[in-house]
Amino acid sequence: MRAAPRLSAASERPDPAAARADAGSRPVTALRGVGAALAQRLERLGVTSVADLLFLLPLRYEDRTRVTPIGALTPGTRAAVEGEVQLTEVTYRRRRQLLTRLADGSGFLTLRFFYFSGSQQQNLARGTRLRAFGEVRRGPLGLEIVHPEYRRLGEAAAPLEETLTPIYPLTEGVPQGRLRALIAQALDEVARGGLVDLIPPHAGLPAGLPALHEALVYLHRPPRGAELAELAAGRHPAQRRLAFEELLAHTLALRVRKRALKSDPAARLDDAALARRLIGSLPFSLTRAQARALAEVEADLATGVPMVRLLQGDVGCGKTVVAAAAAARAAGAGKQAALMAPTELLAEQHGRNFTEWFRPLGLPVALLCGGQPARTRRSALEGLASGEIRIVVGTHALFQEGIEFADLALVIVDEQHRFGVQQRLKLAEKAHGARLLPHQLIMTATPIPRTLAMTAYADLDISVIDELPPGRTPVQTVVLPEERRAQVVQRIVAACRAGRQVYWVCPLIDESDELRAQAAEETAAALAAALPGVRVGLVHGRMPPKAKDQAMLAFKAGKIQLLVATTVIEVGVDVPNATLMVIENAERMGLAQLHQLRGRVGRGLEASSCVLLYRSPLSETARARLKAIRATADGFEIARRDLELRGPGELLGTRQTGLAQLRVADLMRDADLLPRVQAAAERLEADAVRSAALTSRWIGSDERYGRVG
Repeated sequence: MRAAPRLSAASERPDPAAARADAGSRPVTALRGVGAALAQRLERLGVTSVADLLFLLPLRYEDRTRVTPIGALTPGTRAAVEGEVQLTEVTYRRRRQLLTRLADGSGFLTLRFFYFSGSQQQNLARGTRLRAFGEVRRGPLGLEIVHPEYRRLGEAAAPLEETLTPIYPLTEGVPQGRLRALIAQALDEVARGGLVDLIPPHAGLPAGLPALHEALVYLHRPPRGAELAELAAGRHPAQRRLAFEELLAHTLALRVRKRALKSDPAARLDDAALARRLIGSLPFSLTRAQARALAEVEADLATGVPMVRLLQGDVGCGKTVVAAAAAARAAGAGKQAALMAPTELLAEQHGRNFTEWFRPLGLPVALLCGGQPARTRRSALEGLASGEIRIVVGTHALFQEGIEFADLALVIVDEQHRFGVQQRLKLAEKAHGARLLPHQLIMTATPIPRTLAMTAYADLDISVIDELPPGRTPVQTVVLPEERRAQVVQRIVAACRAGRQVYWVCPLIDESDELRAQAAEETAAALAAALPGVRVGLVHGRMPPKAKDQAMLAFKAGKIQLLVATTVIEVGVDVPNATLMVIENAERMGLAQLHQLRGRVGRGLEASSCVLLYRSPLSETARARLKAIRATADGFEIARRDLELRGPGELLGTRQTGLAQLRVADLMRDADLLPRVQAAAERLEADAVRSAALTSRWIGSDERYGRVG
């Protein structure tokens, strides 16, 4: 977060002269009591200016505007109480502690201190009147507050707080009291000097939302009687005013990125001959949705303006064929295309598919992965550098140093949410020597609800494949408790006897690859012992790439009947004869992941099933997740429910976009604001000064917006 320019009251365009006078733009050291040491500590909170203090919003609030009778206290609540000290003593139960008994005529309360001084003990002498605040809990002597905030009261009743007390995020060396005092100073500064409001009337701020300064004052000083529940839920108009501005800033930033990407030239890939030959040689026809998406991609490639397009569609909808046709356009123009996949397993499968599709056209396809033999890798690198190889498939190894392209014109990224934006840009930079930006086609099998996609991917054009190829059979999803595991094992026997194949996905015990591998190995051994007539194979992330590839090829060839695997098989594996999948600990997985895994079966003509084993007790979220996956196979509906249950950060991938780092707004809660945000962004996009100021305020100036160089 950075300070924003001053907006003149008489004009809707920021005035540079007024910007210099904007109180919010002053450094935090301009405030009383802020020296170099404190400024350094505040910087850890992202605070370098007066405005930064104002946008450091409370995490929650405490109500100290009223006193609660001790007799009315309930455990787990935070409350202010008043009473008279009846007894103060030092005890030695396990550790030295100071206990003060407070009474107000309605009941008794213990104040417990583990750290205290002799003078503190004297100040809490019998007969002293106190006002204390803290969290009430049950203790060995009844209700108590541990280390309360308190003050001694005189003869006259001390006034209560006029506003709710904000609780801010802290850093070492900046206590709550100091931060509150600094923010109070900042509010006074901008009250005198003004704070820029960067959303003009014509931008379409929703009715009922306050002006910026009014919203900030309310959020730092909510009045007595303010609805704590509404503030905690983020639904107060003051919060929604800031949420609208934050969403607008992110949308404008992404549009800046898109405009920057499209401001440089790209290769004009307008020769469709090779792509048409590829499509004609395939043993299947494109669906209407595939043909529509391909037409949108081809229109982009023919313009000479860099394509930046997201291709989204459900599991098995045929995105890879569209990518291959786009790669054929690049190769047909004498240029190069690179497809980057998140795992070696998926890269190897894409490599096999591309090799099979391009072989009839006489076009070699190279594969670049981390665990390749040195000779194979060296040959691929030489072919890319000379231009002899026009199509390459690989993992993140593609953008490492030492890999040179003769003329890279198209970058295809599969499962984009597993890569950061910077990784995608690094691969794009491989084409910079040609002084032309490469086209970018980004694919995802995680369908994103339309409104969310328009906001989270405002830097991308979007194509949707919303139709599955003919012949795909619906997958029956069954949810069973772990206690019925024996029945599931018998079902595996029946499937294998019928000549079918089975996946068994191991429990998600830990994020550690080592523990996942151990769980997979133990499960494979147990199933092999229980099923002596079934050929059992194993795949997990710790296996050498060659061993993993051999196991997958053996499974695809039918030599393995039951494949025990971790979630490494989540994407891309295509074995039409596999008709049964068992997923252990399904309650611990997200909806999108369950849907991806389920998509590995039902890829042939036979009826298929997915069995989700769960362990009790189920949380409400897990119960809702399992109910949703059983109810629908529609990826877009799954995505909508996943968004409700997990939020956008996990659905989009925390590294993919700054939107996952929203501080005030919440894409699910504030979804009703998104159409207005889009409209406002369209009105303000041409105003470069205002757009930059909004972006600077909410995101900062260190964001890369996609320009290579």
